[in-house]
Amino acid sequence: MTITAAADGSALGNPGPAGWAWYIDDDRWAAGGWSRGTNNMGELKAVLELLRATEGADDDLLILCDSRYVIDSITKWMPGWKRKGWRKADGQPVLNVDLMQQLDSALAGRRYRFEWVKGHAGHPLNEAADERARGAATAYQRGADPDGGPGFGGAAPVGRTAPAAAAPASAPALFEADPDDDRVLSVRLGANEWRRLRSLADEAGTSPEDAVRALLRRR
Repeated sequence: MTITAAADGSALGNPGPAGWAWYIDDDRWAAGGWSRGTNNMGELKAVLELLRATEGADDDLLILCDSRYVIDSITKWMPGWKRKGWRKADGQPVLNVDLMQQLDSALAGRRYRFEWVKGHAGHPLNEAADERARGAATAYQRGADPDGGPGFGGAAPVGRTAPAAAAPASAPALFEADPDDDRVLSVRLGANEWRRLRSLADEAGTSPEDAVRALLRRR
C-alpha cells in the first residue's frame, strides 16, 4: 500500500514569517512554521515532518512536491554532500544543513519516492498543502499560533495547545533534571508539547534535550 501526500512550504518575505505543511486528506495533515524563515526551509521541513509522522506506517510513501530544490537535494546531491562533510562541490557549506542532516536520518530505511507537481496549478493535494503552509506563515506574521492540524494518527494539533487542566496540589515539576548531568533528564511532556519543543529546537538548530537543558539553567 502507498501513502500519497503533498508537502509544501511558504514564506512571507523570504526570509520572513514562514510555514510548512504536509497533506494526505482532511483527516491527516499537519502544519507549523517559524516567525522568520525561508521558503526552502518550509519545503524541507514539510517533508521532514511527513517522514516523522508516518515513521511507524508499514507503507510506501509517495511525496508530491513542487520544489525541484528539495527533490534534487534528496535524490541527487545529498550523497555527495555527505562524502564531502556536508559541503558542496565548491567547498562551501550546504545551505540548511541542519534540516538536510535530519532528513538524511529520517529517510534511512524508508520506502519512498518523489513526484514533482507544478505549484499553483490546481493539483488538489498540492493546493491543500500550500493553503495550510501559507496559513501557518500568516499566523506567525500575526504573532499567533498556527493551526497544526490533526497529524497522521489524530494526535493533538501541533500548532494549538489544549486548555490546561487545573494542577493538583503538589504537582510534579515540568522538568526534573540536573542540566549539567547528561545521564539524567526527565521531561514531563505530553505528545503535543514534545512536538512543539522539537519544532522550536529545530528552529534554533539544537536538539530537544539541549533546549530543555537551556530552560533548566534559567530556572
